This record gives sequence, C-alpha cells and structure tokens, in this order.
Amino acid sequence: MKRFKKIIGFTFLFLFLAICITITLNYPKLTILTGYSAKHMNSSVFIGNRSVEFTDTKDNNFAPVHLADDVVDMKTKTSIASVFGLKERKAIYRDGVGSVLINDDFDENKVILKPRRSKIETGLPYPYGNLPQKDTIFNTIAYDQINAAVNSIFDKPGEDIQKTRAIMVLYKDQIIAEKYIDGLDRNSRLPGWSMTKSILATVYGVLQKQGGIDIYSKAPIKEWQNDDRKKITIHNLLQMNCGLEWDEDYGSISDATKMLYLDTDMTKAQIHKKAIHKPNEFWYYSSGVSNLLSGILRNHFDSYQEYLDYPYREFIDKIGMNSMLIETDLAGNFVGSSYAWATVRDWGKFGLLYLHEGNWNGEQIFTKEWAEYVKTPSPTSDGDYGGHFWLNAGGFYPDAPRDMFSANGYQGQRVFIIPSKDLVIVRFGLIGDAGVDFNTFLKEVVASVK
Repeated sequence: MKRFKKIIGFTFLFLFLAICITITLNYPKLTILTGYSAKHMNSSVFIGNRSVEFTDTKDNNFAPVHLADDVVDMKTKTSIASVFGLKERKAIYRDGVGSVLINDDFDENKVILKPRRSKIETGLPYPYGNLPQKDTIFNTIAYDQINAAVNSIFDKPGEDIQKTRAIMVLYKDQIIAEKYIDGLDRNSRLPGWSMTKSILATVYGVLQKQGGIDIYSKAPIKEWQNDDRKKITIHNLLQMNCGLEWDEDYGSISDATKMLYLDTDMTKAQIHKKAIHKPNEFWYYSSGVSNLLSGILRNHFDSYQEYLDYPYREFIDKIGMNSMLIETDLAGNFVGSSYAWATVRDWGKFGLLYLHEGNWNGEQIFTKEWAEYVKTPSPTSDGDYGGHFWLNAGGFYPDAPRDMFSANGYQGQRVFIIPSKDLVIVRFGLIGDAGVDFNTFLKEVVASVK
C-alpha cells in the first residue's frame, strides 16, 4: 500500500512538474495569443460588422486562439481577451483607422486623425460603379464547369471548417461566379492580411507615376548610413531581397508576431535588424520590410494628414474601393503588412486594376511599366515573388498559367490575376495551401474559359 501511495505521489508530482514546465514555456506566448484574439475580435466586430458570437465561433475558433475569452463593450468599442484570466490584452476601435491593441500609455481621449474619404457616383454598373451588372452570357464560358470548380473548394456537406468563405470570378470585367457562406455576403468586409502588402506596393506605383519617388533610390533610413545597409534601395525592399535578418514565423514568438502584437511603432521592427546578406542576393519574405516601407512613405509627406489621405485619394477611392480600410498602429502608421479590410467585390476591383495594367475606365492610375515591374521575379525567389506580389512564373501552381500573379494573405486569402485568360479570381477562407488544392481549382477555372 505504501509503495502504491508512493507511485501515486510520484505520478502527481510528475504531472504537476509537467504542467508547470508547460505553463512556463508557453506563458510568454499568451501575450501574443490574447493580442491576436482581442485585435481580431475588435476588427471583426467594428470593421467587419460581425457579431461577437460569429467571430468567436467562426474566426477565432482555431487552436490555440480558441483558448482566449473575449469581452466586447459595444459602447466604448473595446474588446478584452485573456486565457483563464491571464495575460489580458485590450483593443479599441478608432473611426477611420480601425482597431489597435493599446498599452498603458494610450490616451483614449486623444483626438485621432482619420483619412478624408470621397465616394464618386459614376452611374455605371460594377466594376466602374455601384449599379448592378447587366446579365451577360459568354458563349466562351462553360458555366457548369466553373460552378463545379467553385463549389469544390467550399466545405462539403457535414463539414464546418470554412475551408472557403467567399469566392468571386471575373471574366472580361463581368462577374461569372460569386458565392459566400452563410453569415457573409457581398457587403461583408473581409481582412486581406498580407494582401495589404500589394495594396501598399501599389501606392508606391502611383507615387512613382506622379514623379514623387524613385524606387531605385537608396532607402532613406538614417540608422543605415554608417554600414553596408546604406546600399539597400526601395526596390530591394519591394522585392524583399534587402538581405536583412528577419524571422517570419506565426507559430512562435518571432519578429513578425512581436511586431504585430507587441510593437507600438511597427515601422521600426526591420530597421534595427542587421544585414546577413548583400542586397539582391537573398530573397526572404518579411512583414517587417512592408511596414518599413509604410514608414518611408509616411516620411515622404509634409504632414501626417497627407500620408493618411494619399492612398485613398489617389488610388483606393479613385477606383471605387470605398469599403476598404487600412488600419494603423499605435504610432499612426498604416500596417502595410497585414491590416486592410474590404468587400470581395472591392478586392476584385483591385485585381482588375492590375489586369488592365493600371488603367481604370480610361484613367491611368499607375503606369504599364509598374504593372510589369510587380510581376518581374525577384532574384533568388525561384520565380515565386515580384514587387510585393506573388508570381507563378516558377510554376508554383504547375497547372495554372505562368503569367498568373496574385496578392496573397494569411489563411489563403487570394486575388489571382490571369492576363492571358482575362480572369480575376478573389478567394477568402480560413485555410490556405496546406488544406486547399488551389492548383486543381485554378486549372478547372481556366479550363472553363474556351
């Protein structure tokens, strides 16, 4: 009996120690976890106009984020997340610039500047206006085939994994397929995550067309002027081959997760990293680079208000993407790496702008040369990446056209642009390449165009 009690005692001691070790190892991660939950809950409710229940059960229900409990105050537009009462984080919504995780120094009474927006009523049908499209049947489209392809990447009967949440296929500027899960529709704003990088790059393209910047000039970062980093150009940053150290890992405490869920000023995270390769010799994906570019953009303008207005005035609102909102960090910088929200139809307009090489209903928003630039492969990217756009030049999707390029985001958000087929495909979901056969889907959609 004594021996049995001793075994039981050792067993409980072992379990206790195992629990203590687990908590010790994972406790710092809780700050990131609760930060993600509070921030996404706040954005989903106050930008996406979804319910707390929908967000909790449909957006934040994956491991380990599902461990967090969220409390939302609709009056103050705040959300608080914690895990068993530990590592409480708070996010707040600010009109015009979205949601942000706050710290103890945040002044909730401070006046927050917001972009000055405009909405142009063209009296035209989508995509060049907001009127319904006229019914158009193309004899070059196999509609049964395209509908089957679209249905194939949604959940099967009995599943509830939201493999795909929304899809729209555009051919010759016409919607030929559009589908949403229950709870979402064409008016729902959805987060593009890293598709925001392509939005940011486009702002640079607009600025270059207007003669405001030369992307081949040296990056204007004062901290780099006394070492080899002074050789880095804006072009190197856009192609993500600047050679700077960075850890882009969303499953751990990494440079990327610390920047997004701990930093007050996200434009500085990449600045302080050392060079581990020469520019143009090593490609590595970095959200820190994108937010650094957002900071460079901000410093280009004489006033903060001009920085806030420019992307909307010269590009976003000009093509009628009026649902789009790019969130800012605590320091007021656009989070160019991750935080743009818009409806599927407005994301579709973005794809069409590139399909038409920068021309929007007769007005050239950026040059044809810029459209070519973003799909020029970055050295050492194996043909997978250009100027803040993903490419298929290297055959990542072997059965899709090689001229296809795309804006890509976390969890498989996509705007695919296929010039050779006059196609734009917008897809939103909660699962990316690891769980979705995009190659077969793209093959079948393309095959439906005769």
